[in-house]
Amino acid sequence: MNRRRFLGTSAASAFAAFADDKPKRVGLIGSGWYGKSDILRLVQIAPVEIVSICDVDQRMLAEAAELIASRQKSGKKPRTYTDYREMLKEKDLEIVEIATPDHWHALPMIEACKAGADLYLQKPIGVDIVEGQAMLAAARKYKRVVQVGTQRRSTPHLIEARDRIIQQGKLGKVGVVEIYCYYHMRAKENPPDANPPDYLNYEMWTGPAPMRPYNALVHPRRWRAFMEYGNGIVGDMCIHMLDMVRWMLDLGWPKSVSSSGGILVDKASKANISDTQTATFDFGDLKVIWNHRTYGAPPDPKYPWGATFYGDKGTLRASVMSYDYQPMEKGGQAIHQDVKYEFEQYPEDRTEKDLERHVAPAIRGHMADLLKNIASRGKPVADIEQGHISTTACILANLSMQLGRSLTWDPVKHQVAGDAEANRLLQRPYRKPWVHPHPDKV
Repeated sequence: MNRRRFLGTSAASAFAAFADDKPKRVGLIGSGWYGKSDILRLVQIAPVEIVSICDVDQRMLAEAAELIASRQKSGKKPRTYTDYREMLKEKDLEIVEIATPDHWHALPMIEACKAGADLYLQKPIGVDIVEGQAMLAAARKYKRVVQVGTQRRSTPHLIEARDRIIQQGKLGKVGVVEIYCYYHMRAKENPPDANPPDYLNYEMWTGPAPMRPYNALVHPRRWRAFMEYGNGIVGDMCIHMLDMVRWMLDLGWPKSVSSSGGILVDKASKANISDTQTATFDFGDLKVIWNHRTYGAPPDPKYPWGATFYGDKGTLRASVMSYDYQPMEKGGQAIHQDVKYEFEQYPEDRTEKDLERHVAPAIRGHMADLLKNIASRGKPVADIEQGHISTTACILANLSMQLGRSLTWDPVKHQVAGDAEANRLLQRPYRKPWVHPHPDKV
């Protein structure tokens, strides 16, 4: 890494914190699409050595090892593992990234904390609320720095929108924020069940989740079609925008969550996640309202996935691609800003396979913030507690839709107020022999 090139980025302070140290030893659990995207952004900005990677797909694991070797300064291939427990036994990792399917976030995260590593953890932090409690407890007990991959908090043009529009009072009083996703991202195919490929350990891939017959919709990348492994489009896409709104407006826990929807149109697919869903996150004087549907056209083609802030002085639309501010006053100045790419500093962004190029600067900023807080032992911008709040809110939305009623959340007791049935659903059953983590036993 060229020092001058690095110092031209927002990550300079993170580099400075480690400039006199040996390269930080990094491990990756989950070497698929986003695992590689994340870890290669880290390699771009900091003196690190990816020494270990783990995946239950041997083909994916081998491909990732070759790619990482070609991109890191040492040229060395990382050690490869098919079981995260064996990888963490080495106890020589300073930073671990977890980029597995959602049902596999909690157990490796807790074990990595015990092994003495700081973490970059993909969102959502888990698939049920008790998992989140246990993960937060583990981070605090073992004094680990954990950055959750809700990188809207580190997106340059969105930081600008927060600082320039919201914090300068240009919106005035905000009464409602609409968040939404109209991507046609729900699986519609119906491939037959089949034997898993010989390079995939499907038993281990399933882990604590219910065992389903192997299907091409499951692996790779399309496992979000099934609620067994995640929390649907709310758990995948809503969490990003809800977390962004919470960060921009400095919001904590919602007072209540209500949601409705289901599979209203596409009833033929094997996918069991909703194709239509509305959720209201009630923060008292402010309501955040989510909508997704996987069919039809978006109301605003420029903002198919984003957030719209409605204030008494103006309106702000924000997404991963741009933001637009429209003042209410006659003759007021509208403001537009597009995503800021960094191709000159990082030309490999132009050609890297499957990279979401518009997200690359945000990931680099997120990684830099993690490194800065590892050095100071502070809390990063997407600290595990913030990830827990946003994840819990999205899970509550799905539970509200399932139960057909609004859920009032008690953040002190960590329960749904006065609803025993809902509270029984805060923890999913784990498939044996895997044992569900508990905040009192980490």
